Amino acid sequence: MIGKKIRLERIIDRNSRRTVIVPMDHGTTVGPIAGLTDMARTVNDIVDGGANAIVLHKGIVTSGHRGSGKDIGLVIHLSASTSLSPDPNAKVDVTEVEEAVRLGADGVSIHVNLGAPTESEMLNSFGRVARKCTDWGMPLLAMMYTRGEKIKNPFDVKFVKHAARVGAELGADVVKVVYTGSPDTFREVVEGCPVPVVIAGGEKMESDREILQMVDGALKAGCAGVSIGRNIFQHKDPLRMVGAISALVHRGKSVAVGMKHLK
Repeated sequence: MIGKKIRLERIIDRNSRRTVIVPMDHGTTVGPIAGLTDMARTVNDIVDGGANAIVLHKGIVTSGHRGSGKDIGLVIHLSASTSLSPDPNAKVDVTEVEEAVRLGADGVSIHVNLGAPTESEMLNSFGRVARKCTDWGMPLLAMMYTRGEKIKNPFDVKFVKHAARVGAELGADVVKVVYTGSPDTFREVVEGCPVPVVIAGGEKMESDREILQMVDGALKAGCAGVSIGRNIFQHKDPLRMVGAISALVHRGKSVAVGMKHLK
């Protein structure tokens, strides 16, 4: 498994054991939203800000490829659906681990919506992808959400910690979930998941302080970092926002220091 360990070190900092991942797979789901039109520029800003890895769909790899500057980990997203679908929560496979290998990926990611009508199909896909990741020594990031009729509050710790545990049980190397709102509740999520947990950024937030406070709370609970998209690539200064978040994640800085970095 040395290949997987080597690739993981391109995604998770080997010194801090934490990571700043910026997913930019939203173009498939909702189209070319702000921040994702000039991919080369956005990726450059994110790299220069100090992110560890980005998440892209296979067709955008060439647009985000950088011929110069610092390196960054590449995670190929295997799952997709669109907001135009009758059931946007039904994620399907759109590529394979083998294609990610050919594209030079350092990892792959999948999206699973527990509680959705097609949960069984997504879990079946999860199992198959996890087996292939083992065969190829490829790290697997599982984006685990709870969405469906039984889910009254997707931020409820009882649902979030269940989602995280499912990700670990089925073979993920890193699990991504939503933040539950407080360090005390999120600690339950981390303690119940034997693999590193990172938090999602969710919808675009109103203020920079709100973003950094969420990151700070999750870190205090023991999470391994973040996987934040819109609150980074749609920020007025993505480079500085990545830098501020990285200061908290990798150097243990405070929210106040992060705010100073943004200013």
